[in-house]
Amino acid sequence: MADWTWRFEKADGTEVAPAVEPEEFTTQGDAESWIGEQWKELVAGGADQVFLHEDGTLIYGPMSLHAEEAEPVAEPVAEADA
Repeated sequence: MADWTWRFEKADGTEVAPAVEPEEFTTQGDAESWIGEQWKELVAGGADQVFLHEDGTLIYGPMSLHAEEAEPVAEPVAEADA
């Protein structure tokens, strides 16, 4: 079985201990579901980004834990018939 783990870092690349201790993940989906549920607590605890590893091999990262503030898309204004 694969062992999926997260590495938690500040924005400058310094490793930090997670505010919420991760469980043991046997699938990528389980690891990603967990991060989706815990990211706010992790940010509050000082983590800015994460890296996902499978059996010690980097799969992806850095992935920011900060929510992007998207600007609303303006709806086109319909012109009235004159």
